[in-house]
Amino acid sequence: MRGKGCLVVGVALLVIAALVFFWGSGRYNSMVQANNDVLEKWANVETVYQKRANLIPNLERTVKSYAKFEQETLTQVVEARAKATSVNVDPTNMTEADMAKFQQAQSQLSGALGKLLVVVEKYPDLKADQQYINFQREYTAIENSIRSETVYYNGSVKGFNNLVESFPGNIVAAFFPKFQPKPTFKATEGAQNAPSVFSE
Repeated sequence: MRGKGCLVVGVALLVIAALVFFWGSGRYNSMVQANNDVLEKWANVETVYQKRANLIPNLERTVKSYAKFEQETLTQVVEARAKATSVNVDPTNMTEADMAKFQQAQSQLSGALGKLLVVVEKYPDLKADQQYINFQREYTAIENSIRSETVYYNGSVKGFNNLVESFPGNIVAAFFPKFQPKPTFKATEGAQNAPSVFSE
């Protein structure tokens, strides 16, 4: 009888262990998928920001052809671009501080570009330049893409963070450092407005 009882207990423990294993595996796989989705969305964010940075050399060449243009404004854009492209973060181990640094650098570039676009309003010949018109169109499209991709990224992070922070997923996440909550983009002033780079 004692042996039979031990057998029953042993089988019960094996069943429990199997259930825990399959439950944990399912949770782990869900977190892997959610984490990969975040990384994919972050790559899309980086791509559109890089596209914006890539516009600036052409803009610089176009603006420089107008000798009377205020060079200080253009210099601010070029310097802000250099700073923005120098800020690199590791999306697999990104902290709130990393995100804040990245977002601040990109916001400074946005501000410098916005100031330049305002200054250009005083130069009708430059505004009518075909290369500048092409820049305006690409810039507007890219800014709209930036807004969309950051929203997609934030949505992906929300799903991931819900998995790793809520019970019982937080138990599984505690064993894997890569499953730590990830930071989101914070709204900045005017972020809800599409860029206006064309004159009325």
